Amino acid sequence: MDARIDPLRSKPLGDYSLREESHGITEDDLRRLPASLIVGPIAAGKRNAYEVIQALREVYSSTIGYDYGHLRDPEERKWLHEAAESRRFRDPNDPVDAQALLERLTQVEVFEHFLHRTFPGKTRFSGEGLDMLIPVLDEVIGAAAEASVRNVLIGMAHRARLNVLAHILHKPYTEILATFRDPVRARNFREDLGWTGDVKYHLGARKAIKGGEEVGMVITMPPNPSHLEAVNPVAEGMARAAGTIVDQPGAPRFDPTRTLPILIHGDAAFSGQGVVAETLNFYRLPGYSTGGTIHIIADNQLGYTTTVQEYRSALYASGPARGFRIPLVHVNADDPVACIEVARLAFAYRARFGKDFLIDLVGYRRYGHNEGDEPSFTQPLLYEKIAKHPTVREQWAAALTKRGIVSPGWPEKLVEEKMQHLQQVLESLKPADLPPDEPPEPPPAGAARQAKTAVPLDKLRAMNESLLQLPEGFNLHRKLERARSRRAKVLDDPDARTIDWATAEELALASILADGIAVRMTGEDVERGTFSQRHAVFHDVKTGQKYAPLQGLAQAKAAFEIHNSPLTENAVVGFEFGYSLQEPGRLVIWEAQYGDFVNGAQVMIDEFVVSARAKWGLTPSLVMLLPHGYEGQGPDHSSARPERFLQLAAETNMRIANCTTAAQYFHLLRRQALLLRVDPLPLIVMTPKSLLRHPLVASSPRELAEGGWQAVIDDAVSNQQLDGIHRLVLCSGKIYVDLVSSELRSKSPNVAICRVEQLYPFPIDDIGQVLRRYPKLQEVVWVQEEPENMGAWEFARPILSELVRGQWRLRYIGRSRSSSPAEGSAARHALNQEAIVQQAFSARLSEGEDDMVLVENVADNPGRKNRADQNHRARTG
Repeated sequence: MDARIDPLRSKPLGDYSLREESHGITEDDLRRLPASLIVGPIAAGKRNAYEVIQALREVYSSTIGYDYGHLRDPEERKWLHEAAESRRFRDPNDPVDAQALLERLTQVEVFEHFLHRTFPGKTRFSGEGLDMLIPVLDEVIGAAAEASVRNVLIGMAHRARLNVLAHILHKPYTEILATFRDPVRARNFREDLGWTGDVKYHLGARKAIKGGEEVGMVITMPPNPSHLEAVNPVAEGMARAAGTIVDQPGAPRFDPTRTLPILIHGDAAFSGQGVVAETLNFYRLPGYSTGGTIHIIADNQLGYTTTVQEYRSALYASGPARGFRIPLVHVNADDPVACIEVARLAFAYRARFGKDFLIDLVGYRRYGHNEGDEPSFTQPLLYEKIAKHPTVREQWAAALTKRGIVSPGWPEKLVEEKMQHLQQVLESLKPADLPPDEPPEPPPAGAARQAKTAVPLDKLRAMNESLLQLPEGFNLHRKLERARSRRAKVLDDPDARTIDWATAEELALASILADGIAVRMTGEDVERGTFSQRHAVFHDVKTGQKYAPLQGLAQAKAAFEIHNSPLTENAVVGFEFGYSLQEPGRLVIWEAQYGDFVNGAQVMIDEFVVSARAKWGLTPSLVMLLPHGYEGQGPDHSSARPERFLQLAAETNMRIANCTTAAQYFHLLRRQALLLRVDPLPLIVMTPKSLLRHPLVASSPRELAEGGWQAVIDDAVSNQQLDGIHRLVLCSGKIYVDLVSSELRSKSPNVAICRVEQLYPFPIDDIGQVLRRYPKLQEVVWVQEEPENMGAWEFARPILSELVRGQWRLRYIGRSRSSSPAEGSAARHALNQEAIVQQAFSARLSEGEDDMVLVENVADNPGRKNRADQNHRARTG
């Protein structure tokens, strides 16, 4: 609290207890006391207590503020205490190269000045006021290279991003300046490739650089959206993947020495964005730890126009990290030597303890939030002070000149040289010489349809037998033992419908491991399964020991891991997205506890999962399993919001499925794994809840051994009665089981039911073939259990309208439009569900203009919708 960490020289908070008079003693009293009264390395060589206290003030009341008293581990506290007071990381035997540092600061500052002068008003989110960020990164990454770290992942937002891209990842000036010129774009970095592209301060890069030369370390900065801190869990997931070794069967091995994540935060965002705390929570979790992240808060003491007093309740921007027992060090960004010392301390702590470390780099923002912003409107006094404040380069140059390390005039000459170099680069840009934008190469034609997903029955039986084996002496829960006894027989009869959903899933994952593809599966309660269906991990009832059968699979050629996730969707989805991005050859699966909760990850879905391909040319392949289905459980346990994913579906950016049999799920997972290297796309699956063990969803072993994925499944019952079919019902997911289970099914020989198993890419050709099978067809009916403005109807309607135009009538049967996904009453749900089924089989063909049969969400209170309509008209009229 007594450290001078603000470069604008605001008065430290101070602590009266640090003054001699607060204890009733004087300087003379202290001089008479021996130095040995004060414990620690700092007392060595001192003559008395006063000299020790002065030395302590040099450590704790200078430009570095140490904050580690909240750590519970005494070994860590002792190590940090000794490191601070011994000045180990300001060792005179390893001094800062003063002249090289001046050159680096000149490079950083001139780059910003050149952009400011040459492209006035163009947005770049300058890092001026925090120029030491680049030398701090230099020091951390240099130490990582010496420690043989193979992958450095840098997650950061827009502030100073272009400077980091240019001077840490060595993205060529030609690339960056071309984005400001913007007639054409040079695209040499894979992460820059995309169909629609993105603004320059969102783009990422990947380079293996040290001292200007390529080395065995890869430094990656994933692209980020403007959603502050959203990239944090993505970078963490990439780091976890980079350090995970999966080439052997069993559990994977994580090696923290292979990878280093660095997250650069904004001060206001670090306090304000919930994803920060969600990401900090990862670092001690077994399924998510990355061996320690180095956090750097680029603390310019301002959030757009919002002051410190307005955006945080904690004393410092780093406040949220204290609760996670992360050591914090605040450092004045205008003291280069102190910044380098702190960078060395951060890496050493991470290497020693394998835990997170946070640097609060306290500086200022020389201009407004962006280059079109006038900051003096809201902070006139602050910006009057900033206008007069010399840059850190100017201060360092003056200090070196005064000490005789550089000759007078040399710093100015260096500025001129750097400026001339940038001008020459700009003038050398010729649009004709720059390659035009090109989208990523398309996948091979028909790759998805050509994937061979069937697995011979003998291999399925061998894998099933291996999965049923337990370690010697393992004490399984008796209920699970009975289930395993039944499981041993499910593959005996090739044509018996004995394969339920969970069995199909386990066999699919086993076959994928046997193909040499590693699998990672996470989610809330995913080890057991929300509905107690999976049991991918057994617990010994006597010892508590855990065992995952897929890690003991004899046929496996790659590793399998499964982890219960922390209770969050947002950061976990970001983490798994990053993992899949870093290691595209691995099958990465995230399961929601209920599909309804997936909207907790909406930022990750919108900004990364569905748009990363178009914006940045990335090829994510994350699988998202979302339990979905209307069963009377209320608005928050019914819908995975398929309509939202369908609204986001375009440019073949993902696959969306709502399958109805265990075999379909088996083939869907296998197809996704086989396409990882050929045609990777995110896969969104609406999975069942009440149907997990339903006999109509079960499949036969032959369907796994000889079948394949079907985007559309026509009605097998109607094959012998094609001429008698007048109505074709199209549906997707659980409503199919409700329809075929109804007693009206056998009483409606003129109705065929066709399942649309793949919602995107929408299988229009397959549906067209089904329609042409029925020569006497009169109408096509889309039936769904979701409200009209939800589910797949509004996505499918224009496509189907074009398909049926002039030949068949198109109708909709389902719940009416609603602001809530489902009824809160189980009784009302049952009434509405039954009404939907009855309408689907109704013998009366529709007449007139109305092509909707709307089942009200208030079946026992029909007047409610009339009142709701009147209210809507009153508000909009």
